[in-house]
Amino acid sequence: MARTFRRRHVQHPLSELNFTNLIDVAFTLLIIFMIATPLIQQEQSIQVSLPTESKRAQDKPDKDLTYQTIAINKAGEYYWGNRRINFQDLPDLLEEAARKEKPPVIRVRADWSLQYQKVISVMDELKKHNLNKITFDTQTTD
Repeated sequence: MARTFRRRHVQHPLSELNFTNLIDVAFTLLIIFMIATPLIQQEQSIQVSLPTESKRAQDKPDKDLTYQTIAINKAGEYYWGNRRINFQDLPDLLEEAARKEKPPVIRVRADWSLQYQKVISVMDELKKHNLNKITFDTQTTD
């Protein structure tokens, strides 16, 4: 009776951690934030003194919604997102937005010192194109 005494292969715990995947994820997130931050800041670059409202609880926005900003500054200049437009170009842009499968929510950013008629003209155009989801940007008082 011959017996063979083989050594069992013993697995030792790894003493090193592989950080390669973690570093890849960190750099990917960094790149995403570097690209997204300027895009967010560009929209806020149009100088508009917003009207004020009292502070109150807000509903959380739906994540599936898309937004399109129409801004009117103190001088009465119109902006579609960050692009300066003439009021005469607005109907074409609204028609294009209304044709989308999910029309965007229109954000109206108008300077507080602006004549009401400028905002009402925008509202009339929105109504003509059946864009009924509208928000008005305001600033809160502390």
